[in-house]
Amino acid sequence: MKLYVMRHGPAEDYSASGRDADRALTSSGRDRVRDVAQALLDADEAPNVILTSPLVRARQTAEIVAAVTDLGARAGAVEIAEEIAPGGDIAGLARRLVGAHRKRAMLVGHEPDLSALVHALTSRRVEMLKALVVGLSADDDGVRVRFVLDPKSLTWERAQ
Repeated sequence: MKLYVMRHGPAEDYSASGRDADRALTSSGRDRVRDVAQALLDADEAPNVILTSPLVRARQTAEIVAAVTDLGARAGAVEIAEEIAPGGDIAGLARRLVGAHRKRAMLVGHEPDLSALVHALTSRRVEMLKALVVGLSADDDGVRVRFVLDPKSLTWERAQ
């Protein structure tokens, strides 16, 4: 099973409402997410389903990835998951996805929860830059990092 962990793209510092949950992606943030999504598509690493935090910047990130990878037209391609909101039970959600063999699922969320998730699943520490994607593989032997896609340079760090 392939699992993708993605941090939301660069967002505005403050929202018009003053609420952190309402902060939207910046124009350059949307561009960066599009570039990352295209790189995933080009490398045959596009997700089949995207689960996202309900916060605006994460939802926008998920919607852009879905649009670029042609998931946007499929019903249920992007699902809101409260467990991915800051402080939620993202580890429990990831374990359920792995247990259900949900193929090519992407989780779009926030720091520090995402780096903690990757570390808990793989014992590897990854600095989750905005729009960074960690590709994981889960099988009977456990979970391992397959790649890290740097969102700024669009370079792939492949696991040995």
